[in-house]
Amino acid sequence: MSTLERTIRDVPRARGGLLERLAVRLLTRALAGLDEGTLVARLPDGTERSFGSGPAQAMDIADLRLIRRLGTRGTVGLGESYQAGEWTSPDLIGLLELLYRNAEAAVARHPRLARAMKARPRPNRRQGPLRARRNIEYHYDLGNDLFRLMLDETMTYSCAIFERPDEPLADAQRRKLRRVCDKLALTPNDHVLEIGCGWGSFALTAAGEYGAHVTGLTLSPAQAQLARARVREAGLEERVRIVEEDYRAHRGSYSRLASIEMVEAIGEKQFGPFFSACDRLLAPGGRACIQTILIPGHRWPRYRRSPDWIERYVFPGCLIPSLTALQRAMSDASRLTVSHVEEIGLSYAETLRRWRATFHERLEEVRALGYDDHFVRTWDFYLACCEAGFRTRALRDAQLVLER
Repeated sequence: MSTLERTIRDVPRARGGLLERLAVRLLTRALAGLDEGTLVARLPDGTERSFGSGPAQAMDIADLRLIRRLGTRGTVGLGESYQAGEWTSPDLIGLLELLYRNAEAAVARHPRLARAMKARPRPNRRQGPLRARRNIEYHYDLGNDLFRLMLDETMTYSCAIFERPDEPLADAQRRKLRRVCDKLALTPNDHVLEIGCGWGSFALTAAGEYGAHVTGLTLSPAQAQLARARVREAGLEERVRIVEEDYRAHRGSYSRLASIEMVEAIGEKQFGPFFSACDRLLAPGGRACIQTILIPGHRWPRYRRSPDWIERYVFPGCLIPSLTALQRAMSDASRLTVSHVEEIGLSYAETLRRWRATFHERLEEVRALGYDDHFVRTWDFYLACCEAGFRTRALRDAQLVLER
C-alpha cells in the first residue's frame, strides 16, 4: 500500500490540525497542475488554499470526509459528498466547469489513480424487460407533480433548441419537437412509433400539428397516465395511442420512428437490440429520427468502464453512448445507416440552466411534496453537473436521421 493510499485511508480517523494538514496535502497533490482557473478550497477551520491560476472558483468544505470519498471513489465520491452536505460552492456550475476542463489532464497526471478507478468496473448488466422497467420507474415515477414543477408547460424532458437567449423554454422545446417532425418529413399519411414517449409532448405535436398517427411506448406508469390525460384534453384520442410496453416486445409496422433521449437509458449491451428493433418496426422506405446525448469518442473507452455518479443515483442502468459506438452497433444489428446528424448540445446547457433555476425557485413546493434535503442536493448536483458538462462540450447532444 502506498503512502498516499494509507493517508487517504486514515483521513477520517485523524482529528484537529492533523486532519487539516492531511487534507491540504491530498488536495495539493490531486489539484497540482490545475489550469484555466483557480480552485479556492475553504477548509473547516476557516483557512483557504488556492490551486491553479486564473479566475477563482470556491469550494466551501464543511466536512473533511470529502477527502476520503475523493481518494477512494473519485468523481463518484465528489457527488456523494455533495449529497451528504460535506461541501458547497457559491458557483457550483463554474466550479464543475473548471473540473471538467481539467479532467483529461488529471487522468494523464495521475495514471495510477485512474487505473484504480477503472478497477471498479461499471455494473453494465444486460437489461431485461423487468430490470428496464424498474430502472425507468426509479427516475420517472418520482411523481408527475415534481416534473411539473421543474419543466415548462410542454412537459418535455430533453434538450430544447434555442435561437435567442431570452426565448421562453416552451418555445424552444416546441422548435425541437417540430425539428424532429420535419426531419421525419411527417404527413397525415404517416404512422409514427415513438420509443420512449415521456409525457406525450412529441406525440401531441406530431398528431396535432402534422396530422400523423402516433403510437407512443413507455415503461413508466406515471408517464403513461399523464400522457393519456393530455391526449384526451387535446382531443387527439383518434390519432394517439399510449402503450406501456418494452420496445423489444412491440410488434407492428410504421412508416416513421422517433426516439428522443431514450437510448441513453438502455445500457451498452442493448444498443444492438435497439437498432435491430428499429429496423424490424420500420416499413420499407421508412425513416427514423433518434435524438441522443453523446460522449465524445476519445472519452468513450474510459467512460464505458468507469462507475458513474449519475448512473448510481439518478438514472440506474444508463450509459451515454459515443456516436461511433452507436454506428458500430447499428451496422452490426441492422440495415440502418445515418444519413444526417445535427449537433444541438449547446442548447442543452441553457435548457438545464432553466430547469435548475425553476427547481430552486420552487424548492418550497418540492419539499411540500415530501422530498428531503438529501434529494434536493442530489438533484441540484445532477442538474448542475449536466449543465457544466454541456457548457464545456464534455457532453454533446445530436439528432440522427436513419434510413436503410
